[in-house]
Order: sequence, then structure tokens, then C-alpha cells
Amino acid sequence: MRLSNGGGNAMTLNRRDLLAGIGGFAATAAFTKLGAQLSPASALGELADGVAPRAGFPRKDDFIIEEGYTYINAAYTHPIPKVALDAARRAAEGRATLRAPAAGGAGGRGGRGGGAGAPQLDAKGLFAELINAKPSEIASVSSTSAGENLVVQALGLDRDFRGNVVSDELHFDGALLHLMELKRKGLDVRIVKPTKEFRIDMKDLEKVVDKSTRLIEVSSAAMYNGFTHDLKAVSDLAHAHGAYVYADIIHSVGAGPFDIKASGVDFAACSSFKWLMGDFGTGFLYMKEELLDKIQRPVVGYYQASAMAGHYPPVEADAESAVTYALNHTASGVFESGTFGNTSLLRASLAYVKELGVANIEAHRQPLLKKLRDEVPRFGFILVTPPESTGGNITFAKKGVGQSDLPRKLQTAKVNVRFSTHWMRLSPSVYNDMTDIERFLEALS
Repeated sequence: MRLSNGGGNAMTLNRRDLLAGIGGFAATAAFTKLGAQLSPASALGELADGVAPRAGFPRKDDFIIEEGYTYINAAYTHPIPKVALDAARRAAEGRATLRAPAAGGAGGRGGRGGGAGAPQLDAKGLFAELINAKPSEIASVSSTSAGENLVVQALGLDRDFRGNVVSDELHFDGALLHLMELKRKGLDVRIVKPTKEFRIDMKDLEKVVDKSTRLIEVSSAAMYNGFTHDLKAVSDLAHAHGAYVYADIIHSVGAGPFDIKASGVDFAACSSFKWLMGDFGTGFLYMKEELLDKIQRPVVGYYQASAMAGHYPPVEADAESAVTYALNHTASGVFESGTFGNTSLLRASLAYVKELGVANIEAHRQPLLKKLRDEVPRFGFILVTPPESTGGNITFAKKGVGQSDLPRKLQTAKVNVRFSTHWMRLSPSVYNDMTDIERFLEALS
């Protein structure tokens, strides 16, 4: 049975309650503190390829972890680092405090941009650096699914049902639901099945892609089992047939190194509440710069304008138009239509991820994943994550495991992992260590 990526045991902190009412002022003081709070790790330099994880991991003190609690479920939703919570609190305090603007300041679009002392890079800029993109290629979206919907609309796939779209069964369930609804309306949607080794074979993709293919939709790393596509091969296949590629990158970015340019994909989206350590309601949509003049603008709104002026009576009653404007020639100018969630927390969490280094995050996780690969199958589970996977997800299948007494046993032991009806997924992060894995294995036995 396939389920969407909800579910799992509840986290100790309710993020939505924590951030209720937070507005849009920049939390600059939190950035000033960031280096000091990360000093045990950041003083040690970058990790070279093939070198064991550096000192300073695990980062348990960087998070609020209840005593005795073991959380190995970061791919479901990642805890927020303390430095990002501090940024959010400061932003909320700024919203609650009335003070005179800086000299030379003027009224304008609230929450759009940094006044005096604002960080040099906003959340979009930090995300662009993280994936090797230009800030102009990044738009803010509320979720991964919102990004996917915008891409489908921009390509006209929701109303022009000529041609076909190709995906696979390891793509995110919510995206497949979207595609199945389009299929019901008349779009030719072709879904490739995984092999017996729980992978998507490029030869199977090649069989269903043709000159009528308009889009290939995949997850860069599968929510279910962490299978990782060769995105460059997928992109080459699509482009050779005149098609575009959209990738759901939520289980890749922040979990390890990811280069959007090297991948060749045309569009990509992700929310921030997983490996970017942000919160619900904030995410990013990438669009290759060369496509700006080749797609339709799916939405139109206030935040797409680079310059706009309304003309109001009585002084401007004779103006030729009620409003004059120019639209941004950027991803934001194509996909953003209005205000998004506060990004003070997200700026801080992205800076935290960048400071730790995604290569170091990935390297820290590998011994923990190896231990799980070696030990869990002894309890009657089938490992369905390909052994070469270095991502954050490792999944084990067993008939009826989600309806057995195992979820209750782990909950009693204060161990949190992801369960579905017939599978169990673990996703260790920077705050986990081998003691956490041993606690899980003890509870499993």
C-alpha cells in the first residue's frame, strides 16, 4: 500500500504552534551569532573526498532533544536547529515592536527586503548557492507540490493534453496523484515500474519516451527507498526528444552534495522542512534561466513586478492607466504572485546547513546507514534501498509491519522512525550517532 509522506509518530515540538504569528523582519542578530554557535565544527575545515567524518559530529547540542528520545526520522520532518529558532524569535520580536525607520527609509512593500543590516544573502540566495544555481533562477513556493503544479501549468499540461508525460512508481505519491488526475482528464501519462532490485532502469524509461513526450517527472531521490536517479542521463534522454525534466529534489538537497547545473534538469522544487531544516510553508522552485522566454506565466501577481505604481484620484485621475508596471525577468517574476511565509528561520537554517557542509553531513551518516544495512535484515526485513545509495533514507519492507506491535514497541522505547503498512524507513541526521542506532536495534529485538 502506497502512502503519502505524512504519518509517523508525532514530534516533541509542534512547529506550527511555535511559529504562529511570525512575520517578515530579518533576524540579523542570529546570523551574527551563527559562527560562534557552530565553532566546534566550523573550525575544522572542509571534508575531503573519501575522508572519515570530521570531529564535531554528532551535533546534538544544536537541537532541542528530549532526554531519552531517539529521532531517526529526519526525512519525514527535520528538527529545527536552535540557531534558526533564535532567528525566528527575533523576527517575531521585530514584528511586535514599533520603531522609527532608518534614515532615508520610506514606506513600501512590507516584508520584501532587507533594510539596514539585512543579510547579504537572503534565503533564495543561500539556496541558490547550495544547488549551484543563480538567485534569478529561484522562486519562492509554499511546498514541493505547489512547485510541481506551477511547472505543469507553465507548460500547459493541465489544459493541452497533446503528447505525453513520463514518470515512475518511485516518484513522490502526491505528484503521481496529480499526474493521475491529469490522465483522467485526457493526458497520456506513462508510469515506469521499478525493477526487482527496487530501482528505475534507464532502459525502461527509454522505452516509453518518444518525440511526443513533453515532460519527464522524477524524484531525484525516492521518498520510499532513497533510490537515486542519474539525473544527467534522464535529462539527456528528455532533451534528445525535445522534452523537459522536472525533479522533486526534497530528499536530495541538504542531505548531501547536489549540483543542479550538472544534473541538466529544467525545473526542480522542494519544501524546506526536511533536509534544509526549515519549516512548513516555505520552499523553492528552480527554473533554468534559458526557459524564461519559452514558457507561459502560470500566475500573475504583485510580487512579480520589478517596478509598479498605482495612479489614484484625484491627483492622478487623468493617468492613462490605473497602474504602470514592469515584470521581473526571473523565476520569481514567473512563479511568485504574493506574500510567502516568513523566511528568517529558513535563512538561518540554510546558513547552518551551509556552515556544516553537505559533504560532511553525508559522510557523517554513512557509518550509521551501514550499521542498519547490516543488522536490520536479520529481523526478517527486506532491504529495499539500493546498496550504493548515500542519501538520507534507508527502507526495509516486511508484510504488515506498520500494523504489527513494532510501532508501539518503538514508541514505548522513545524511538521514532517512519512506518507505512508494509515498510519502515529510517533517516539519520547530524544529531544522530551510533548510540541512537543501537537503541533502535535493541528496541527492534
